[in-house]
Amino acid sequence: MRTVSRCMPLAAVAILALAPPVRAQEPGGGPSSALGLYGFSARGGVDFTDSGQAVVSVALDAGHLFTERLRLRPSADLGFLSGDNTYLASFEVVYRVLDDREVAVPYLGTGLGLWGRTACGSDPSCPGIWLQFVLGFEVRIRDRISWLMEYHPVDAFRRHRIMVGLTTRRGN
Repeated sequence: MRTVSRCMPLAAVAILALAPPVRAQEPGGGPSSALGLYGFSARGGVDFTDSGQAVVSVALDAGHLFTERLRLRPSADLGFLSGDNTYLASFEVVYRVLDDREVAVPYLGTGLGLWGRTACGSDPSCPGIWLQFVLGFEVRIRDRISWLMEYHPVDAFRRHRIMVGLTTRRGN
């Protein structure tokens, strides 16, 4: 059973990566929703809770709903150093305040994450479901590559993470 649960996130990423974009049309002819792999990001940062942990993370841009500014973003985080390793698999809905053509794009969002840690079997609160939020911005450095900086209050504002990284976007 553990092998199956460990392979599920990899299978989901593979399906998203290999699937062609799926689009729903608005009555006026423009796309209202699209699912597929539109970009990814790699981030690193610090969790400032307790004695702090280093955190590395990857996220996918899995499409948009109703408007190109409302994005779907699954991600996976690994916390290490300072105590047990922690794991967080998340699904966020992120609203991009400005269009992608702008040089700097602020965004905010919310989602749920499945959290676990090393030695999870001895802790009755583990694994857990975390309510989380994101506030961030991207600054474009090349045509489809941007720096990003994010603040993540996770576990319903009980933990605070600052992340910095790079993100890519594919063209429409």
